[in-house]
Amino acid sequence: MAKTATRGRRKAPARGKSKARSSGGGGGLLPWAVIGIAAIGGIVAHDHWKSIQPMLARQSTPITRDTAEPRPVVKKDVPPKQVALAAPTPKVAVPQPLPPAAIPTPMIQPIKAVPSPASAAVSEARTVAFGYCGQGAHINCVGDGGVFWYKGEKIMIADMASPAVDRARCDGERRVAFAAKSRLLALLNAGPFTMNAAGKADPSGAPRVVSRDGRSFGAQLINEGLARKPGATGSAWCA
Repeated sequence: MAKTATRGRRKAPARGKSKARSSGGGGGLLPWAVIGIAAIGGIVAHDHWKSIQPMLARQSTPITRDTAEPRPVVKKDVPPKQVALAAPTPKVAVPQPLPPAAIPTPMIQPIKAVPSPASAAVSEARTVAFGYCGQGAHINCVGDGGVFWYKGEKIMIADMASPAVDRARCDGERRVAFAAKSRLLALLNAGPFTMNAAGKADPSGAPRVVSRDGRSFGAQLINEGLARKPGATGSAWCA
């Protein structure tokens, strides 16, 4: 009896295992059945593709049209933007410049021209090379003991009188005339000199007082016995 009990206990688990196997075997065939049905459907669709394609196209066209055509966007009423108008700038009055005040001008009284004496005219001659006057043009040359030309103007020494060579009345007067002429040439070539007007010019020449360093040429010739004061009376140059 004990052995039979053990056998009965051992067989009970065996039945449970068979049920599990049977249930496990049935669950494993389901996926294979689904795969087989899908394969058969794919083969049938492939064979009848030409007849199935128009049906699919009819169903897909309205969808594509709906998606392709954009729907008009309904714009909501947007209130217009309010633009603030700029306030006009007030015009600023520019002050006008005032005219300048009149400047009083003093009355200018006419000045009377006072004639200056002829002796006030002074001209200074620079160093010029003088020579004896000949037959040509007289520019800077000595004609007699009391006459010479300076820059083409005939000058007469006003504070002396000396004999003229061409009008000498005797040999003694002629010698004095030559000596005075030579001495005047030496004085003129010694350096700059000053000429003061001593009267109006006339055809005989312009009267001038010629001096250097305040010493008159006429006074020197008088002191040397080669001239005399103008208008002086005395013995003639001829004895």
